[in-house]
Amino acid sequence: MSDIETFEDRVTISVADQIADVRLARADKMNAIDPAMFRGIGAAIDRLAGRKDVRCVVLSGEGRAFCAGLDMASMAAGGSGLSSRERNDQGAILPQHVSWGWRNLPMPVIATVHGVAFGGGFQIMSGADIRFAAPGTRFAIREAHWGLVPDMAGFPLWRTLVRDDVLRELVYTAREFGAEEALTYGFVTRVAEDPFDQAMALARTIAERSPHAIRGAKRLLNMAHDADPVAMLAAETEEQVKVIGRPNMMEAVAANMAKRPPVFED
Repeated sequence: MSDIETFEDRVTISVADQIADVRLARADKMNAIDPAMFRGIGAAIDRLAGRKDVRCVVLSGEGRAFCAGLDMASMAAGGSGLSSRERNDQGAILPQHVSWGWRNLPMPVIATVHGVAFGGGFQIMSGADIRFAAPGTRFAIREAHWGLVPDMAGFPLWRTLVRDDVLRELVYTAREFGAEEALTYGFVTRVAEDPFDQAMALARTIAERSPHAIRGAKRLLNMAHDADPVAMLAAETEEQVKVIGRPNMMEAVAANMAKRPPVFED
């Protein structure tokens, strides 16, 4: 296993077997988001974006919860972390990047959620490709409770997950809901007694596939909701040209024929 990298004393990354284990590490505050957490998550995402040796990411929170949302004491002290409106090349400011950035990483991201995922934490979770939750996990799009609107990339993420009327009810009321309800709505992929272990098992399966094929598939999936059919048809062809007949594709065929594990180039 690689050494653990720490970002702003709020987020850690360790990498083993092409899987990045990323953890929100402010357990004493239920991983509530303060300015350092904003910076730490943003820096962790940026670090992962440049790592070709990582084929899948598992995102979790240490302690009793995934993330309790904004640290309101920090907000009251004028430390919201929202002062900069500088947008990155994805069009996001930092508080949006901490959610939107997971969706735009080149490799799949699996979030494993327990305890609570409220407000900003719920939006961070929503940025993952796949989301596993422990039974008893509580969720809320909490912003209206504080007189705020969701503004951490929730809306462009949720439109691919949940019906419009369901989303409106949850946003307008800020009410809490459980893991089974979240599963029914589409916010959660699976409810599992051991979500972290199941996420790691899935990550290992993904890591065994050609990384170039998986990254190409993620690019297509990210386009699928918004792109017109003609653009999607062209994109499918473009992504296939990048992999067909290339070493990793040939290795996949050879390994399947020989009934052996493949050895891919990153």
